[in-house]
Amino acid sequence: MLLLALDTATPAVTVALHDGTDVVASSSQVDARRHGELLLPAVDRVLAEAGLRLDAVTGIVVGIGPGPYTGLRVGLMTADTFGLALGVPVHGLCTLDGLAYAADIEKGPFVVATDARRKEVYWATYADSRTRLTGPAVDRPADIAERVAGLPAVGAGALLYPDTFPSVHEPEHVSAAALASLAVERLAAGEELPAPRPLYLRRPDAQVPKNYKVVTPK
Repeated sequence: MLLLALDTATPAVTVALHDGTDVVASSSQVDARRHGELLLPAVDRVLAEAGLRLDAVTGIVVGIGPGPYTGLRVGLMTADTFGLALGVPVHGLCTLDGLAYAADIEKGPFVVATDARRKEVYWATYADSRTRLTGPAVDRPADIAERVAGLPAVGAGALLYPDTFPSVHEPEHVSAAALASLAVERLAAGEELPAPRPLYLRRPDAQVPKNYKVVTPK
């Protein structure tokens, strides 16, 4: 097995290679505006570090969000393109699950929250690092304060709203290394991973204008 993992659902552009036993190379950069610019060079860098070519990859796992439309699409379309070109399976995995898997919390329950913009967070609760209890969902932090009260939190979204998430733990951003490790673990257990389709949870910011004037000749 050589699994290529990538995620662009958050400001982190993150890539990793997993050989079925361990992560052999990884790269993460945080830049919310340069997903398309950074992703392919990161893939090249990780392959070079491992001394491998892209055609050695036997499977792909991609973070399916939830996340903002543009960034999320970069990772998903790249994963689909690689899968088609290489003829290998492409698996999805919830980005929040990757954050939970890497959390430095010894005992649950806890909550994972990423920045959803518009003064909202994408969030889910977990019994432990491998077991999601609720979500994912998107809400204003104040609206879920009672539901997450007393729970430790993980993720950059939690850091933005200390009144709702007073106890925040690492990591701040998802890593493809954690995503790959979780995917390998679930595949080895015979679990079926989600399809590589985006979890948007809401409509994109761009909308078709209403009541626009027709300027073409009749």
